[in-house]
Amino acid sequence: MTLLALSCTLVFVFITMFVSFWKRLDLEKSIAIGSIRAAVQLLAIGYVLQYVFKTDHMAIIILIIVVMTAVATWNASRRGAGLRGVFWRIALTIAAMEAFMMLFLIGLNLIEPTPQYIIPLSGMTIGNAMIVAGLFTTSIKREVEASRGEIETLLSLGASSTQSMQGPMKRAVKFSMIPTIDSLKTVGLVQLPGMMTGMIIAGADPVEAVRYQLLILFSHTGSAAMTSMILSMLYQKLFFTPDARLRKIEKS
Repeated sequence: MTLLALSCTLVFVFITMFVSFWKRLDLEKSIAIGSIRAAVQLLAIGYVLQYVFKTDHMAIIILIIVVMTAVATWNASRRGAGLRGVFWRIALTIAAMEAFMMLFLIGLNLIEPTPQYIIPLSGMTIGNAMIVAGLFTTSIKREVEASRGEIETLLSLGASSTQSMQGPMKRAVKFSMIPTIDSLKTVGLVQLPGMMTGMIIAGADPVEAVRYQLLILFSHTGSAAMTSMILSMLYQKLFFTPDARLRKIEKS
């Protein structure tokens, strides 16, 4: 792909900004900043990965994964504004999912322990966990506020904090899993996933590309479910005082 051809795709961004200006949506600045950031970030990581792939040094690979985890945690934890301790809970969950997935894939020889496999798959795993964590955090805050009366009634009847939160936690877990489940239902019919598409464009056999994509889909479905379930356990104490009273969520 030539630089000229790549530049031509900016037409879509300009059209979007024009429509936003025309309809007075005030999205032009966000679209422009987002587009510039995406270009700069992707170009930067492209040069970094080029260097990492040549050096094949494990310390650099670990550093990149740590940075990915930190950025993903920061982004997802913003959804939990007003809840103390959200950041480290999300960080612990994402790091655990990343370690589990890499040990599983490498341990079963499903992928080779090289930067070409570890870094892209780690990015997918961490990004997937970030989205689930953000959705879960947004949903549980909303559920607790909407069910405050129900929770306090259960507490007054002798229910423990864990028992009183079963309903909101279950609904939050289901909500956070909606994109993952919908993606499983429509993959191959509505969309061709990025990894599979990239391999096919690069000249790989379509059936081989499908096998790798299924590996990613199944592993990410499991990690998404485990992410939301682990967070549902780690978040239990966030909403209660030491004497088991429901906290008032601070406004961000």
